[in-house]
Amino acid sequence: MNHNILNLLSLFILTLSTLPSSSLSLPSLPSLPHFFPNISSIPHSNLSAAWDSFHALAGCHSGDQKPGLAKLKQYFHSFGYLTISNFSDNFDDSLEAAIKTYQLNFNLNSTGELDDSTLTQILQPRCGVADIVNGTTTMKSNSNVTKRRNLGVVKHYSFFSGSPRWGGKKSELTFAFLPENRLDESVKAVFATAFDRWAEVTPLTFRETASYSQADIKIGFYSRDHGDGEPFDGVLGTLGHAFSPPSGHLHLDGDENWVINGEILRSPAEDAVDLESVVVHEIGHLLGLGHSSVESAIMFPSISSGVRRVELAGDDIEGVQALYGSGPGYSGSPNPTLEESDTNGAGIIARSFFMGSLSLSFGILLMNVL
Repeated sequence: MNHNILNLLSLFILTLSTLPSSSLSLPSLPSLPHFFPNISSIPHSNLSAAWDSFHALAGCHSGDQKPGLAKLKQYFHSFGYLTISNFSDNFDDSLEAAIKTYQLNFNLNSTGELDDSTLTQILQPRCGVADIVNGTTTMKSNSNVTKRRNLGVVKHYSFFSGSPRWGGKKSELTFAFLPENRLDESVKAVFATAFDRWAEVTPLTFRETASYSQADIKIGFYSRDHGDGEPFDGVLGTLGHAFSPPSGHLHLDGDENWVINGEILRSPAEDAVDLESVVVHEIGHLLGLGHSSVESAIMFPSISSGVRRVELAGDDIEGVQALYGSGPGYSGSPNPTLEESDTNGAGIIARSFFMGSLSLSFGILLMNVL
């Protein structure tokens, strides 16, 4: 082992020794993701979807006690609907309140019960970004959602805490792919198309670069625990997550069956996920947008397997143009900049890039050297 490698190992160990104990677990290796040109090419699998066990909870309501409710509480905690972290199998008042808020956010009857429509929504694959942070919801249950001046049109787009954006005179953002994923050009082309959809309505442009370490936006596929405090959960469940400006990290679950051909999928029997649909959504987070209750919007949190949703809706366009203004080639009506917009009630979403990501960076650097 040469002196450079020994020095790097020493630096890595020294860095870990300065981190809190919660950050000391090393992430798993980057995933080699599964890509398929179409649904028929996906091999049969006996893997269970991440939240299939919730089927047994249909019809549960306040006062019930049933195995599996603790796991459901963990689900609601992950997405911000419960603040407690001591979970039991009792259907208590806190779970009922969480379900009511969830039902409002997803345009369901707010009964507080696990009826069929609510359970169907819960079982859908979704983005890993929380809908509620520190008690502040970003979606329909926010009673203070604002209306466009004099038009009476409710807007449901939302921003991260403090409305961060890519600032200054920076209009070109570079992006790069984690080298360990070994993506081919057909997969990279899906990302380029997804970036173009946002470039069409904003002054921003996006350019691929070979330098992963220097890129504004860093894209990687990972499996399970990957060092950022937001582990993936296998087939379906959470599909990906991204962090607000200027973090620029976009993570996707490498265990999914990603379809890249751009066809309308609609095959409920298969665990197929349209790659572009998820990537367009996560780019919205990278630009500063939170979740929306508009079901046709890209920033709606969930998407069924076998469904393709890639076209920006009016809610998406208004939200991103409130942050950046409209692009020079945009043919619609440009929206005012953030400073000129009334966004007080549009909701706030917050995310933290955990210290575990530092371990991830050193782990990847170590692998590259070795």
